[in-house]
Amino acid sequence: MATDPICGMFVEESRDALCATVRGTTYYFCSESCLRTFVAPEAELRWLKRTVALSAALAVPILVLTYASISTSLPVPWVLLCLATPVQFVGGWKFYRGAWDAIKMRLSNMDLLIALGTSAAYFYSLAYVLFPSHFPSGGLFFDASATITALILTGKLIEHSVRDRATDAVRRILELQPRNAVVIRDGIEEVLPIERLVVGDTFIVRPGDKVATDGVVVEGHSSVDEKMLTGESLPVEKKAGDQVTGASVNITGALKVKANRVGADTTLSKIVRVVQEAQETKSPVERLADRIAAYFVPMVLLVALTSFCAWVIIGDKPVSFAFTAAIAVLVIACPCALGLATPAAVVVGVGKGAENGVLIKGGDYLERAQKIDTVVFDKTGTLTRGEPSVTNVVPASDWDRGDTEILRLAAIAEKRSEHPLASGILAKAKERSGEEVPDPDFFDSFSGLGIRAKYAGDTLMLGNARFLEQHGIEVQSETNSELGNLHAEGKTTVVLAINNRVAGVIAVADTLKASAEQTVRALKKMKIEVMMLSGDDKSTTECIARRLGIERYFAEVLPVDKSRVVRQLQAEGRVVAMVGDGINDAPALAQSDVGIAVGSGSDIAIETGGLVLMRDDLRDVVAGIQLSRKTMTKIKENLAWAFAYNVALIPAAAGLLYLATGVLLNPILSGAAMALSSVTVISNSLTLRRFRPVL
Repeated sequence: MATDPICGMFVEESRDALCATVRGTTYYFCSESCLRTFVAPEAELRWLKRTVALSAALAVPILVLTYASISTSLPVPWVLLCLATPVQFVGGWKFYRGAWDAIKMRLSNMDLLIALGTSAAYFYSLAYVLFPSHFPSGGLFFDASATITALILTGKLIEHSVRDRATDAVRRILELQPRNAVVIRDGIEEVLPIERLVVGDTFIVRPGDKVATDGVVVEGHSSVDEKMLTGESLPVEKKAGDQVTGASVNITGALKVKANRVGADTTLSKIVRVVQEAQETKSPVERLADRIAAYFVPMVLLVALTSFCAWVIIGDKPVSFAFTAAIAVLVIACPCALGLATPAAVVVGVGKGAENGVLIKGGDYLERAQKIDTVVFDKTGTLTRGEPSVTNVVPASDWDRGDTEILRLAAIAEKRSEHPLASGILAKAKERSGEEVPDPDFFDSFSGLGIRAKYAGDTLMLGNARFLEQHGIEVQSETNSELGNLHAEGKTTVVLAINNRVAGVIAVADTLKASAEQTVRALKKMKIEVMMLSGDDKSTTECIARRLGIERYFAEVLPVDKSRVVRQLQAEGRVVAMVGDGINDAPALAQSDVGIAVGSGSDIAIETGGLVLMRDDLRDVVAGIQLSRKTMTKIKENLAWAFAYNVALIPAAAGLLYLATGVLLNPILSGAAMALSSVTVISNSLTLRRFRPVL
């Protein structure tokens, strides 16, 4: 037996079954509606929007004419018939079609039960309008049929509109790749479409351009921003012999690169493939209401038929009496409350999540999130800010002009530099002084080593210790010791010398977000294990993990391997949430049970994640998990109430009440009881509005 990927119903894998093959995987469906939702979600969504608008627009006047005391010369029963008919057969066509598909495949689903219940109410009312003398006790239930149809269609629209948009995520990843490349063939430069690149081609990457495909640098020196692919917060120096990755951005110098992977073999294509595979291999979320309906529908039909036969044969009652009892069973069994149990709670839960900075993409993710026992954070851009910041300014022992002056002079030297660390030093100097940093009188750059500048008669040298020593500047042992300590903390350092004398050391690092430590503590209080993975080296990753109190971490993880780490944790029996922000995190977000994307990150991470942190506040991870647990509790309460209501009242509608009191439950009262159950479910769901995260 296969499982319908849309509704979760079990489907027999027969030759006549509805199925579709997507990227080599065959999926089976219980109805045409589920099939269309899977293969053409946008068309199905447009149809749902139109039918919801029609059904709601007609259901409101039906309710008003049914329950409000309005004096009118119009024949109200006929007006109600005219209003209810389009709702029943246009809005409800989806349920009739689904019911027919279920019958053909010998299945019982929610569509079948909805079609039976609304049809019973509609056709009983139609009979009353045409032959009122045969129904002395009344019999207008158009309000029940129209309202049920409108409410359940609205629930399906809500569920459909928040469905995961995996195809958009894949498309956006592919859009990162440049369209053209400047290729050198036979000594001539020519611009070619990226598809025409072959292994062995040499191409040029100018400053500001994206690298066309994976390759090896054969000439040139530059800084390349790989953050969107590797998670590395700082651009990486590249020289001859170094590997570069397609879609990364060249920042400074020009590079000549020899292509060694093209097309489907590139890192970017592998990321796309991992995202697709993870999306396709996820287990579909169980739809509890449909599972109940698989057994509930036959039971209701059996009870209605048994009730009819029993009253006619055993009770010796007229057919109209028996028919009234059977209709009462079908009306009271109509799964309005059962159908609303999940979407009502999801609507309130999703709305409350938005208030708390968490975008939840549907009930599927709520159900998974409440089971999370492990949260894996990406480091760069998620736990950290993702940009260089000055963390330490350490003056030399014989420097007497203060660390603010060291920062100011270093910033002047860096003013014309394109080095990745320059922006952090300039920002810190401006923050300290509150003034603009002046331009140097002279500037010269030494690629990969440091810079030399002149200002106000002073010669400024800024770079690594080797750079200063090459220019005859002695770096004292205490400075070397300080450099070693800072490197052990995972920080990048530069040494400033003024007029051939060391003035001090400046350390730059990717700093933690303000909410990171509080978030980790809160998750641990919830008995959730916290882990971290990063593309950075082990020492940097270990330093961050130690500061946050994270015991288990993964360092030097390549983009395509992040999802492997998640699979490894899932193989240990864990329910894993992955929190990330970059393109490199998309495969892991897709593979995890719940992907949590930081809203300030890439569009790909946001599209792939099931929960999105809109405020870039990591505490919202805690809020999202707590809210999912609370929402799932409400869904279970709603389902329990709705099912208990049906179990308790179906026997009463069938005639048990008549045997006890001599009063046959009128279908009107059945409709009222059904409405009351829906009100109860909605009211219980609305209590979620009082949710407050506990940190």
